[in-house]
Amino acid sequence: MDHESEGRGAGDSALLVALQFPGDCLYETEASLAELHSLTENMGLSPADTLLARVRGPSPRFLAGTGKAEEIRVAAENSRARYIVFDNELSPSQQRNWEQFTGLCVIDRREVILQIFADRAMTREAQLQVELARMEYSLPRLTRAWTHLSRQRGGARGTRGEGETQLELDRRRVLARIDKAKALLKKVRKQRQTQRSLRERAAIKTGAIVGYTNAGKSSLLRALSGGELYVADKLFATLDPATRRVRLSAKSEILLTDTVGFIRRLPHELIEAFKSTLEETVLADFLVHVLDASDPHLEERARTTRDILGQIGAAGKPVISVFNKIDLCADPAALRSLAAGYPNPAFVSASSGAGAGELRALIAGLVHA
Repeated sequence: MDHESEGRGAGDSALLVALQFPGDCLYETEASLAELHSLTENMGLSPADTLLARVRGPSPRFLAGTGKAEEIRVAAENSRARYIVFDNELSPSQQRNWEQFTGLCVIDRREVILQIFADRAMTREAQLQVELARMEYSLPRLTRAWTHLSRQRGGARGTRGEGETQLELDRRRVLARIDKAKALLKKVRKQRQTQRSLRERAAIKTGAIVGYTNAGKSSLLRALSGGELYVADKLFATLDPATRRVRLSAKSEILLTDTVGFIRRLPHELIEAFKSTLEETVLADFLVHVLDASDPHLEERARTTRDILGQIGAAGKPVISVFNKIDLCADPAALRSLAAGYPNPAFVSASSGAGAGELRALIAGLVHA
């Protein structure tokens, strides 16, 4: 993956492709493709065009059939794209086949998200977590970087060419980096466990703020705690958990932790690599689920958050549903009707502070029940 990211520059154009298979919901496919547009921009590429291709079934060579593959190749040529970005997950061999067929750099949604995480990682812990995820993703794809060398094989029959030798060396290097990252993260997890033990001895209730990326989780924590936090209007602005004290009353306070944002089809490598970070959610006494009240895809994104919480073992905890950005909501009446189906709904604007008092009271009622 690194060789593509190093060649990325401002203005690099990309054709975005979503393959719709029989049984796939058209609305969901279109929404996911629109989200890929935003992800690609956050990665630093310029979407030149989008293509939703309906296919009869998965093909082992390209995932799509040869006819659709040619249609996609021509669309990329017409849009003068340097990249083709698939919303679907490609196998290592399919990725190689596409690059040989088109002569372009071809990546999938997982690789885009991994690259954004790499760009956003600021602290040593986040950098280690992202490096581990990227290395595990890259390991079966090393052949992509050395295909040109394997074509230059020479010598007697049965001897190994330069490409194969280099591939073996690179594989050993990547495996060594994976082992090193895992060892360092093990130390980080021990430190985090020590911090948790200290909090547990203090007998203070803890909550974790969860939600879709860019729903306003960090803004909410800043509004409730009054502490300084990095806040930006972009996907995955912060990857590191931030814990702050939040005073509920003169005699009551809690610890709230902001966690990494979720997104549909969050790569399993990232879920595994960010285990120590996500454990803050698993071990919290309650969850604050932040939703963007102005988002037309609010319900699908809430479902994605619940699905990921189930994957990491955090389902079943008491939840406060915070509908953020109410100042941007076009239909407040419809929002309140929708919110009736969510546990413990609260309505706030983290940017203005509206509703923060009511939210504190709701949290107090939950933790002291």
